[in-house]
Amino acid sequence: MLNLFMKKRTILYLFLFCMTACGTQSEDVSDAFLALKVTNPSDAMRVDQLVWVEISHIQDNLDVVNDKGFTAYIGNIELASQFVREGEQQGLAILIPEIQGKETLSVKVIYDDERKEGRFYPKRTQAELSHKFGGYFENRKYIGGEFQNVKELHVPKEHTEHSWYIKYEGPGWESDKVAYRFYLDWRNGVDVFGKRINEPVLQNVGISNFDSYHDLHDWGMDVLKVGQSLGVGSIATWEGNKARRVDVTDSLYAAVTNDGAIFSSVLTKYYGWDVATGKTDLTSNLSIHAGSRLSEQRLHSSESIPTIATGLIKDQLAEVIQSRDDKAYSYLATYGKQSLNDDNLGIAIFYKTNQKLTVTEDDHSHVVVLKPEANQIKYYFAAAWELEHEGIKTREDFQSYLDQVVEELSNPLVVELNK
Repeated sequence: MLNLFMKKRTILYLFLFCMTACGTQSEDVSDAFLALKVTNPSDAMRVDQLVWVEISHIQDNLDVVNDKGFTAYIGNIELASQFVREGEQQGLAILIPEIQGKETLSVKVIYDDERKEGRFYPKRTQAELSHKFGGYFENRKYIGGEFQNVKELHVPKEHTEHSWYIKYEGPGWESDKVAYRFYLDWRNGVDVFGKRINEPVLQNVGISNFDSYHDLHDWGMDVLKVGQSLGVGSIATWEGNKARRVDVTDSLYAAVTNDGAIFSSVLTKYYGWDVATGKTDLTSNLSIHAGSRLSEQRLHSSESIPTIATGLIKDQLAEVIQSRDDKAYSYLATYGKQSLNDDNLGIAIFYKTNQKLTVTEDDHSHVVVLKPEANQIKYYFAAAWELEHEGIKTREDFQSYLDQVVEELSNPLVVELNK
């Protein structure tokens, strides 16, 4: 087991584990509340993999759940974990720092129902929603006031694009690799903040000067021009040979459902989305976990709609890269000097192969048209910027990353749970 933590790229992880595990060696890890076997079905090593103990398994064994009472271990090494009560996924999330190809790890979960303080883990994800207080709307512009973080927001009717009311115009979420935001108005496009550091940055974005994130800073910058396109992973339908974003709705609601060390998520409700077949209420659950560029999008429509479309901005400086359809997941991606800083940027969509209706394009976007199952769809999107710290810097490395993600999504870690 020791060789699991001795590789060069995991020296940092070992340091972080020692920080969290100090003082915990007296706990009897053999007396586990839950015992898990985590198996990598593929040949390749994986890093920073999130596994879940579903909340139903925990509630089957506990009358009252103390969210702060869980600690997970491999041997005597404490793993970063997080209890999640809100959002689409609920339960105990555990971050596996490294697992070799075909390896099976034994993970033990200890539970202390009297613990008052949660375990400390370095914060590697964040979700944020911030709007101004103390001012007023005038001609759909917000005058005065200061930004304050909130957990939820029913978007006021006066708000529209460039109202200067919501910080960077919508919710943001990030890992230590990359940050995203979307416009919480009729545009509903997803944008990318490239990061030059592996620390949370959203709390400092757009405070002193509302749109200063368009300039390069020590932390990074807004690297993608969305315009009328799908940006990266925006929600749409395919109507009249073009992708139509979630533009006409009765109202919008957004909430930060998780803002944790290893997992963060944002909930959005689009009430009365007016599509060609009639109105529907669309629920979006966006999430991200530590060490990953992937943002997961889970959508549920209250009414049946024929298609959900998503995609990527078309840029003449970017090459289109598309996978074969021989695995459970496929991808559509672009790579080239398409960043707003005139350097290399890769963006990608990952989707279930059997839900693909077509891959096409319109005037502004490369588009994947998907068929919902039981009014639901799940897909992922990702961005990789050349100026990331130890990031992806070439087209070849980006394609290797794409192929690796498809392999991991198509062959997820197998988790066996034994009490």
